[in-house]
Amino acid sequence: MNLDDSQIVNDNSQQQSPNTSSQGEIHSKSWSANSVQELSFVNLGSKRLSHGSRGGASDPEGFSVSHREINVEDARLVYVNDALKTNERFEFAGNSIRTAKYSVFSFLPRNLFEQFHRVAYIYFLIIAILNQLPQLAVFGRGASILPLSIVLLVTAIKDAYEDWRRHRSDRIENNRMSSVLVNDRFEQKKCKDIQVGEIIKFSADDTIPSDIVLLSTSDPTGVAYIQTINLDGESNLKTRYAKQETLSRTPEKDRINGVIKCEKPNRNIYGFHATMEIDGKRLSLGPSNIVLRGCVLKNTNWAIGVVVYAGRETKAMLNSSGAPSKRSRLETRMNREIILLSIFLVALCTAVSVCAGVWLIRYENDLEILQFYRLKDYSEPQVKNYNYSGLGVEVFFTFLMSVIVFQIMIPISLYISMELVRVGQAYFMIRDDKMYDESSNSRFQCRALNINEDLGQIKYVFSDKTGTLTENKMEFKHASIFGVDYSGEKTDSDGYFIQVNEQIWRPKMKLVDYQGESPDEQALVYAAAAYGFMLMERTSGHIVIDIQGERQRFNVLGMHEFDSDRKRMSVILGYPNGTVKVIVKGADTSMFTIIDNSFSLDITRATESHLQAYSSIGLRTLVVGIRELSVPEFQHWQSAYETASTAVNGRVALLRKVAVSLENNLEIVGASAIEDRLQTGVPEAIESLRKADIKVWVLTGDKQETAISIGYSSRLLTSNMSQIVINCNSKISCGKSLEDGLITCKNFVVSDDLTSIALVIDGTSLVYILDTELEEKLFQLASNCAVVVCCRVAPLQKAGIVALIKNRTDDMTLAIGDGANDVSMIQMADVGIGISGQEGRQAVMASDFAMGQFRFLVPLLLVHGHWNYQRMGYMILYNFYRNAVFVLVLFWYVLFTGFTLTTAITEWSSVLYSVLYTSLPTIVIAILDKDLSRRSLLKYPQLYGAGQRHERYNARLFWLTIADTFWQSIVVFYVPLFAYWKTDIDGSSVGDLWTLAVVFLVNIHLGMDVIRWSWVSHVSIWGSIFVTCVCVIAIDVIPVLPGYWAIFDLASKGSFWICLLGIQIAAIVPRFGIKMFMQHCNPSDIQIAREAEKFGNLIESTNQEIEMNTTRR
Repeated sequence: MNLDDSQIVNDNSQQQSPNTSSQGEIHSKSWSANSVQELSFVNLGSKRLSHGSRGGASDPEGFSVSHREINVEDARLVYVNDALKTNERFEFAGNSIRTAKYSVFSFLPRNLFEQFHRVAYIYFLIIAILNQLPQLAVFGRGASILPLSIVLLVTAIKDAYEDWRRHRSDRIENNRMSSVLVNDRFEQKKCKDIQVGEIIKFSADDTIPSDIVLLSTSDPTGVAYIQTINLDGESNLKTRYAKQETLSRTPEKDRINGVIKCEKPNRNIYGFHATMEIDGKRLSLGPSNIVLRGCVLKNTNWAIGVVVYAGRETKAMLNSSGAPSKRSRLETRMNREIILLSIFLVALCTAVSVCAGVWLIRYENDLEILQFYRLKDYSEPQVKNYNYSGLGVEVFFTFLMSVIVFQIMIPISLYISMELVRVGQAYFMIRDDKMYDESSNSRFQCRALNINEDLGQIKYVFSDKTGTLTENKMEFKHASIFGVDYSGEKTDSDGYFIQVNEQIWRPKMKLVDYQGESPDEQALVYAAAAYGFMLMERTSGHIVIDIQGERQRFNVLGMHEFDSDRKRMSVILGYPNGTVKVIVKGADTSMFTIIDNSFSLDITRATESHLQAYSSIGLRTLVVGIRELSVPEFQHWQSAYETASTAVNGRVALLRKVAVSLENNLEIVGASAIEDRLQTGVPEAIESLRKADIKVWVLTGDKQETAISIGYSSRLLTSNMSQIVINCNSKISCGKSLEDGLITCKNFVVSDDLTSIALVIDGTSLVYILDTELEEKLFQLASNCAVVVCCRVAPLQKAGIVALIKNRTDDMTLAIGDGANDVSMIQMADVGIGISGQEGRQAVMASDFAMGQFRFLVPLLLVHGHWNYQRMGYMILYNFYRNAVFVLVLFWYVLFTGFTLTTAITEWSSVLYSVLYTSLPTIVIAILDKDLSRRSLLKYPQLYGAGQRHERYNARLFWLTIADTFWQSIVVFYVPLFAYWKTDIDGSSVGDLWTLAVVFLVNIHLGMDVIRWSWVSHVSIWGSIFVTCVCVIAIDVIPVLPGYWAIFDLASKGSFWICLLGIQIAAIVPRFGIKMFMQHCNPSDIQIAREAEKFGNLIESTNQEIEMNTTRR
């Protein structure tokens, strides 16, 4: 049990009593939570980190400021109750916060600057500027800037609304009232006016307005109970303490004069180093003495403290930046195709400009008399050149004009369409009841909209164990005490019991409600209470335990926190009989090195045997040791501890040194074993993921035996698997083990049975492998194994394992975890998922997606991931096709008009084509269409492989789409050309025909690919055609625009309707025929499953099985 800062809280009264024995809550700091505090906020993007170190100690630069020692230059001086003197030399930040990005004056320039980070927007801006030049004006000046203006306006409105909400939230927060000490009286003051150095008072249920050091509380022992749910999501109450030297002082009567020397503002919410000089004494301050902004005071009437960090310098605000941005893999590949389209656009423009140059050379002598080409200006007596600057300049101008005419080859609407589609996809994922967790009343969260489609391409899943595969709801199961196994027995009538010294002990009803930061320790304290050892009271200096009906008081003389180097923690207790003992608990690997076996070798061996048995059935274990301290030993430790605690420079290292010198020659007490049950549906989920050819790796800090046991119970490991186990303590032995493993894999390659190999490796071995030349061998070995289990790994090692795969393959990686020790892994992976579990919300806050249970990974990937990838891949290719077919029609027309860049299609139709005529159906279908039902996708997990193999979006499909586009553009252009050849039809009339033909064609093309029609799909596709017809008519009825009344003359003739119908048939039939041929001769898994859905009842009635294509690795 962690005795360091366990506390009793009275649930029935706000007033705390030192002798509370009724229902209460216990708060204890978790060793498992603290084990990762040094690694929680490492910036993975700024420096290359050493993943091999178990604790990250080999990379001191990766630590946050709180874990580097304070230099004198780094210290901040805060004069208590003297804000003027505090801010005299350095004006510290005020307490006003601002989460909004823009102001009234900065919104327009800053928002435009951010939007133009997209290269495509710059491209269209340049096009619009070129079109303003008289020599290059192809479209009207207003029409040329309309598409870009619409896209910029829509995005700006969205950003403005979001920022307005942030401004509103900031005003509410900044104008909250707080009680501040002014002229020896507490007065109400707005939060934004609070300054560093001021003393503030807050009451129960108040939200703390800034980071403060506690001076006193309503509790006579100086304890305050804090809820940090706004900071890290944890609902458990935590204890904070005021120093005894300031506890008895009343600020209104006893003026407090002192100075606090603390570290500069930093992000680490778990660390705080400072000293306070008051009345000639220098006191050490740590994390237990500071209360952070955003926390809420609970079960304490009032508390008083001095502000040390305010406003944007508070730890909460420094941590408000969120997770690093990630880019979709599909969008990255799309950019490659956009580059190809840009090259194609340049080729078209070059061809037009070169042909224009040849035409000018050919007709050089006839330019003055050509009917439609004015070379000279005869309006003045002196004849001058008219809009002709020479051959070279004319060719160059022709090239620029071609870029303007063909500009929509780069689809500007694609970007905003993708954003809208992702929002729609996120909505349906969030509203999916299959991913709703009733136990926590939480729905799926989509925290990163830009990588929805990546969920359909995952190849590797890296999972934490505790709280991710398991419930993280601990239940005490076994105990080994002085070599005796107290596993307990159960009878049908009397329940559980254990036999102690020939006495039968049975668990009693819990009379107290304990609450702790660690589920492990809650389970231990519950178990102790159930068998008659009940924690009744805890103050900053003592604890009271009811031992079989007799209350005993133990003085807490000191405590050494858990750290990642020692992997244990210790507490120094003064016993009622006057003796002083140190009690140490920790992992077995760290504890057995400090046990003195000369006193109890038999007990040690028995305990090791019990630990092996506990671990083999998947239980979590802890080892406890004890040693009595002599008076000189205690005095020596006390002196060293006080010196280290008050040190400003090197405090962490000094405290660690003091702890190591104390924690030795222990007598083993025993071990505990706690069960962490698997979450519901985990075995079935892992089995489905493996059928989908997704490799699941488990990365855990637990013992190897525990990890393997959980592997079997979760169906990750099977009895017919051969295990390659690597437990090495040197680089040479690690290399030898890796080579042996590779030889084993080669033997299985011969038998073509790689699915029967599992790799188990521990963190000690990874110390010698990661970031060394052995990494490549580990990659080769791991990639040939069906399952990899990494045990006893540190947080940075988890990130290193993810990087091992991510940096060497093109496969998509996903990391899932629930604790702060999983943050680095989640941020390293292509997709990071946080579990809303028992260990707070650090993982959720750093993740791209969040959900309540591991089993939700199956519908998320196999259903929504598949749908998102299929839809987005099709939408991108369709957008390329839709714009390219229109551009090519314009290109063919240029070839027949002397390369003059005149267009038969009106400028407004050219502008509205991609913005209004054809944009909505694409978005609707990309949100709603489903190539397969949820039932089929879950029944046949192999269908997920389509995304892994990039079947919906690849280079082959891109070039087939371009080829189909060429054919369709030729049909659209040449059918009307030949139909109206040598007729009196004007250019505007045939331009309207081309416009309608293209819009009809691309919508029918889209309709052919829709799998599941809904009324929304019908409205969007046929409505788009209707809107186009209305717009074409509206444009032609405006007298000032070219083509006045053209559509009415054209539509009154039967040839118009025949051409319109013939174009659709001629353009679509080849594609339809090839599509049908491929589906019958070489159907994909998705097409097979679709047929199975169609004839499902017939297949089930005949007991036939659906045979999928062989998985291609």
